[in-house]
Formats: sequence, structure tokens, C-alpha cells
Amino acid sequence: MKQMLESKYTPLIIPIVLLWLKTYLAYKVAFDITIENSIQEFILFLNPLTFLLIVFGLALFVKEKRRNVFIIVAYLLISILLYSNVVFYRFFSDFITLPLMYQPGNFKALDESFWAEIFWHDIFYFVDVFILVFVMWKKKQYFIFQTIPSIERKVYFLMTAGLIFINLGISHLQTPDLFNRNFDREQLVKNIGPYNYTLYDLYLQTKTSAQRVFAEDNDLIEIKEYVDYNYVEPNPKYFGIAEGRNVIVVSLESTQNFVINRTVNNEEITPFLNDLIKESYYFNNFYHQTGQGKTSDSEFIVDNSLYGLGRGAVFFTHPKNEFMATPEILSNLGYTTASLHANTKVFWNRDEMYHSLGYDRFYHLDYFDVTEENAIGWGLKDIHFFEQSVRLLKELPQPFYAKLITLTNHHPFVLAEEDVFIDANVTESETLNQYLQTVRYEDEALRLFFQQLKDEGLYDNSMIVIYGDHNGIIEKDYEALSMFLEKDYTAHTVVEMQQVPLIIHIPGEEGETISTVGGQIDLKPTMLHLLGIETEGQLNFGHDLFSENHPNLAIFRDGRFVTDKYVFADNTCFEKDSGSVTGDANCATYYDIVTKELNYSDQIIYGDLIRFYNKDMYIKKE
Repeated sequence: MKQMLESKYTPLIIPIVLLWLKTYLAYKVAFDITIENSIQEFILFLNPLTFLLIVFGLALFVKEKRRNVFIIVAYLLISILLYSNVVFYRFFSDFITLPLMYQPGNFKALDESFWAEIFWHDIFYFVDVFILVFVMWKKKQYFIFQTIPSIERKVYFLMTAGLIFINLGISHLQTPDLFNRNFDREQLVKNIGPYNYTLYDLYLQTKTSAQRVFAEDNDLIEIKEYVDYNYVEPNPKYFGIAEGRNVIVVSLESTQNFVINRTVNNEEITPFLNDLIKESYYFNNFYHQTGQGKTSDSEFIVDNSLYGLGRGAVFFTHPKNEFMATPEILSNLGYTTASLHANTKVFWNRDEMYHSLGYDRFYHLDYFDVTEENAIGWGLKDIHFFEQSVRLLKELPQPFYAKLITLTNHHPFVLAEEDVFIDANVTESETLNQYLQTVRYEDEALRLFFQQLKDEGLYDNSMIVIYGDHNGIIEKDYEALSMFLEKDYTAHTVVEMQQVPLIIHIPGEEGETISTVGGQIDLKPTMLHLLGIETEGQLNFGHDLFSENHPNLAIFRDGRFVTDKYVFADNTCFEKDSGSVTGDANCATYYDIVTKELNYSDQIIYGDLIRFYNKDMYIKKE
């Protein structure tokens, strides 16, 4: 045993084995990675090893005096990368990508939310670092590097290369289109590991950064033909019913659809919204489609009818692109366009991005009166935000398009005692209980907002669109949410949890509940058609939700999707209504559409292709 420990490869074996085991344990404890068979489990176990063999193998080329320092530094940096992914996954159910480095200011503002996901027992992610340093100090004989012949180094790296090919070969057999679906990060991490994925992400970053340089107008023709071919005509019953009205769009922070018409302790969670939908157009099969950009993704999708990026947020990565956004379209038609948000103007890089989207005005934190009494957590409380926003709306020349972004219903869902309107201590999850209370507060803020619009004479001549921006309950609380909803916790249930409310209220219109399956990408053509504005010829991947020919499809950024009959998640096809697993053939007809639309949208953004857009250069479909 002693002779084995004092092998000339021991200084490499000890850190590699420690990190290998720690990473695999993190897979099982911290990440919700679906394993379907023993081969996938083997891949999951194997994939950290290839990266670790390469990194620590580099120590063989470091000068003897600095080898142990190299090992410690490398070990610590890899541990930090692993732990960063753990914390990020708790909050976003996703893995870190390089484009997130574009938004350091956002992470500073997210302090409160991130601290809520850091626990005392996380120290165990770094205990092994101290163990390694201690062993190096106390058992120096195990970390004495002996001269390793050149031939042995070559054999070492040839064996490592062999393991890499084995890993990639088995992964390819399990998931043949693995690298064609860059948006499915769980599949990539499951097959190549978080460390190798970071290297792959570096490759993707280099590749996508070059796309704009080499893009040309011909790149847009195929995409434009696809969009034109899939255009659906507006429903004449609804086309133009809001013509000439102001448009007030309210983005509800972290609001999911399950709260609608639900009670806790015999009290409605959303009493105002429950009444509002009775006299509004309410879409009860509407999904958020955001990725790592969260609220900024929802803004981007809604304004542009393009998908957000699979890596990072467009608001940070491509704020100088040319877009064909709703604010710019309406501004060109005589509307005043504005966004109102009681947060700093640089958060999500809005001050820069809004210029590209065509907003005339941006009312940010500096325009609001924020005090200790009317602020909490992320900023101005919603009741005060709406009250002050109405005064700003009155100043806008009409007709106007105004987007209002709420704040209070944000993780970790903290309220002052005087703002609690409902006793929601009904689940074992403190986060879920608090969420129900902040949603109830948000609902009360909306009730007062509508009354203020009426009092100030803005209500009757406005179309008010209310939608949830993204999910609020994160993955660690899904099980508690499933119990609250009295549903089994499955991949199908998780997808259905991504429903967010969409309510289109047009005073004077009776409204109805519409069960069309759609997503945020459909909102731009839907609103424009209600205003009597034709969208044929625009680059919209969404479709009018009122159209009789709407495809009944909502595509998620990670490749999951929902139709009126099926849900595809975790590489499994489910029946939408029952949640039962059904034949893959039922979902297979949509695979090409999903992949094509996500890739086309990415090409438009990475290549900044809308700068080449010219209606005259395209022939419309017959």
C-alpha cells in the first residue's frame, strides 16, 4: 500500500480521484440530471475524468518547484467552477455559460437572491481542498515528483485521448444529435461534463462572435422564406378591435399561471385577476420561453417575436443589433413608446438595449420617488410603482405604447408585515409560502392600478396586456409545488408549471377564455393585429393567438415543447392532458420545426441579419 501511494504518479492520482468523486457526488446531489439507463450513468461517472486527466497532466510539464502550486491552484479553480454551477443551478436550474460574464452588474444586483441559495453545508464543496493541502504538507513523500520519461508522458496523454473518444463515442450512440442541439445544456453536461462543457462553450463563444463578421444578406433569404411560409392570417373577428387605443403592457415578475383561480385557506390568491379574466381575453395555455436572460429574455421575446439566446442574454450580448421590435414599429406609426421600471437603468443593460428596440422614453429609478417606506428587496413596491407610473403615463402623448415591469414578486419573495394580505403557510416550502403572499400583494397592486387608470381617464381608451415574465418557483421547490397542486412530480408536470398568465383586457369587449397553446413569442403579432397593423413580411417566429390557423405550439429555449396534445421533455413524449408517456412518433413530427426555429433565430441575432432586411428583395409566398 505504501509503495503504491509513493508511486511517481501519486501527485496526479490523489487530486484527480478526489475531484472526480466530488464532481460525481455533485451530479447526484446538486443537479437534477435525468438518467434513463446504465450506459448514461456510466457516461455521467466517466465524463469528469477526461478533463481532470488533461488539466493535471499539464503538471508533468511544469517545473518541479512549481508543480505542487500548480496542482493546488488548478484544484481550487476547478472546485470554484463546480460550486459556482451548483449555486447557479439552484437559482436558474441551468449551468453557467461564458456570455453571462457580460453582465457582472446583474450579479451584484442579484446578491439577495443568490445569498438565499447559499447554505452553511456548502463548505463541504471545499473540504477536500483543505485535505489536499494538508496531505501535501504532512505527507510530502506522496507529492515528490519523480522524473517521468517523455515516452510515459506520451502514453499518458494517448490514454487520455482514448478515454475522450470512448466518452464521445458512447455519448454519440446515446444522443446522435448532441452537438447539433447546443441549446440543450443538460444533455451536453450529462454527456461531456461541466468542465468539458466550459471548453465547448468557449468554442461556441468564438464561433458565434465571428458570425456577424462573415454574415451577408443571402443568409437571411432562407430564414425569411421559412417565416413567410409559416405566416398565419389574422382572425377578421379580432383584427383591429383595439385600433387607435393606447397599449399598456404589464410584465408580472415571476408570476406563474397556477395561482389563477386558486385558493389557500379558503382565500383567493389572485381575487382581482380572477375577476378581470371574466371580462378579458384570457389564455390558459400560455408559456414563458425565457432562458438565462430571465426578465430581459421575456422583454426581448415579446417585443421582437424572436427567441432569446441559448447562452446568455441578448440584452447584454447584442444590444447594438438592428431589430424590428414592436416599439419601433409603433413609433413609426405615431405612437409614443416608453418603458417604466423602478430599478437602475443599467440593470439588464436596458439603457443601451432600449435604444435598439426603438423606445422613445425610459422611466427608470431616477424618475421615481423611492424611500425606505415604499421600497423593499429589489426596489419600489408594486403598489407605489403603479401609483407613480400612472402620473408618468398621463404625461405621454397619445396614443402610446407603455411597458411596466413589476418588482415585488421576486425571489426570495420578502414582504413587509403591512403588505401581507393572505395567510399562506400551507406547504413545507417557506419559499413557496412566501411566493403565494407576494403574488397576492401583486394582485392588490394591480387592482389599485386599474382604479387609478379609470380615475385619470386612461382606462377606456387603452388595451391592457398582462403577462407573466418567467417562472418564480425554482427547481428545488418543484416537489413542494407538485404537492400543492396535487400532481405527480414528473418532467411533464415541470413543463406545465411553466405556464404564465396572459390577459388581454380591452374595455368594452366581453372577452373569453381561449385554450390555444402559445408562448411569449406570439405576443407581438397578436398585439399588432389587435391594433389593426398587418405583420406579414415581418420576421416573426410567433403567430397571432387569435388566428384560427395558430399552430398550437410553444417552444422552450432548451428544446422542450408543448402542443395541444403532447409535451416533450427529458427526451420523453407525454400526453398533454393525462401526463402519460406516449410513443416518440407523436412528438417526432415537431423535432425539425423546434430545432430549425431556434437555430434560425440564433442566426438572426448572432449575424445581426436584420440589418440586411429589405422587403423589396423578397418574393412573398403565393
